[in-house]
Amino acid sequence: MQQKTVRDYIRTIPDFPHEGIMFRDVTTLFADARGMRLCIDQLLSPFAGERIDAVAGLEARGFILGGAVAHQLGCGFVPIRKQGKLPGPTYEQEYTLEYGHAVVEVHQDALPAGARVLLVDDLLATGGTARAGISLLERLGCEVVGCAFVVDLPELGGRAALKDMGMPIHTLCDFDGM
Repeated sequence: MQQKTVRDYIRTIPDFPHEGIMFRDVTTLFADARGMRLCIDQLLSPFAGERIDAVAGLEARGFILGGAVAHQLGCGFVPIRKQGKLPGPTYEQEYTLEYGHAVVEVHQDALPAGARVLLVDDLLATGGTARAGISLLERLGCEVVGCAFVVDLPELGGRAALKDMGMPIHTLCDFDGM
């Protein structure tokens, strides 16, 4: 019997949230103990043994993944949240969505300057949210050592955009199309 891969645990839902979109649903991956363990182990494997002071997770599925990766790496976790969700003084970064703009924030005192941070999220599409997260971490004076994603949608150009920023990128699987 062939071993399941992370991709095997991800469900595809056609026409969600809009017609023509093939939504890659990682909740089925999260719900399976073996799938989740496989995912976390593979997300952190290229960074094991590196000095990482914190994992930053992008709202919202990046919180689930980032918290688990931080636990396994023995480091702290920092949430990068949608605007208006953090109680203390924040830095903000606007980014472009398919239909408009959004803003993410991080606490101004989330990490000390010089901290080495791994950015984690479930999906790399256009790279807009990840680029915004990287900008916030750099504004804190952190060094982003890499970005780890479960799914890459290569046709949308996110990997190229992050590579243009000089970011090491680690993904577990990719899917064609949107």
